[in-house]
Amino acid sequence: MTPLDVNPSEKAAVLIEALPWLDRFSGQTVVIKTGGRAMDDPGLRASFAQDLMFLRYAGLRPVVVHGGGLQVTEHLSRLGIESTFTAGLRVTTPETIDVIRMVLAGKVNKDIVGQVNRHGPVAVGLSGEDANLFTAVRKPALIDGVPVDIGLVGEIVATDPGAVRALLADGRIPVISSVARGEDGDVYNVNADTAAAALAVALGAGKLIVLTDVPGVYRDWPASTEVISNLTDVELEKLMPTLATGMIPKMEACLYAVRGGVPQAHVLDGRSTHAVLLEIFTDSGIGTMVVPS
Repeated sequence: MTPLDVNPSEKAAVLIEALPWLDRFSGQTVVIKTGGRAMDDPGLRASFAQDLMFLRYAGLRPVVVHGGGLQVTEHLSRLGIESTFTAGLRVTTPETIDVIRMVLAGKVNKDIVGQVNRHGPVAVGLSGEDANLFTAVRKPALIDGVPVDIGLVGEIVATDPGAVRALLADGRIPVISSVARGEDGDVYNVNADTAAAALAVALGAGKLIVLTDVPGVYRDWPASTEVISNLTDVELEKLMPTLATGMIPKMEACLYAVRGGVPQAHVLDGRSTHAVLLEIFTDSGIGTMVVPS
């Protein structure tokens, strides 16, 4: 259905449905992690930028954290560098981290910033290295319980959101790439889901939203495609061992966020146009929401 197919009464009903949610979340910070196809598809990038501007004009304070694994792999391939993964984590050499920094901070970040700024000069790109936003230590992969060194892959141990707070106070939309400084002087590749959760806690955000390539958490995958709409942190913790490998870091991020004081964390299908607006401003919402017990 296009906007032309909706009569004035239906349009008014949509706006009225959004009213209590506008009242509830006005002035609150919303941290949104984007990645996967949501960043690879030009149409989805455009609708995501519109969502961010709508949130800002509606009185919310959106913050974007992004990865870019697909784009990094493509660029490494063009340079003749093979991508190697261990336990689902990218083995990151000094040569690889240089490419990751270049692609995330220099290409993916600026694509998002440029798309948003078509609607007004409000988006500002940052790296997790800037102003010591994220500090990480080396994180090994675990194979059968044994730690294996996979290079410059990091786990965030400290977050300094001062620069982000300053941008929000100035009415800007911070867009942050998921790399981090190390106290040892190295730069680390960090998981964007984890980075978004750490920042949401540090900012005292009202919501964490994780955009992914599935509709949410399935109740009994692969036997059923029914999506669980609501989970408590305790229920999620019990469910965690049954989740697909790709969903584990996303749901761990949600668990970390709600246990760190964020009232709600959501996993949404980023392949759906205007997924963020549908979650925040409709009564039914979409995806899976995690709340504290």
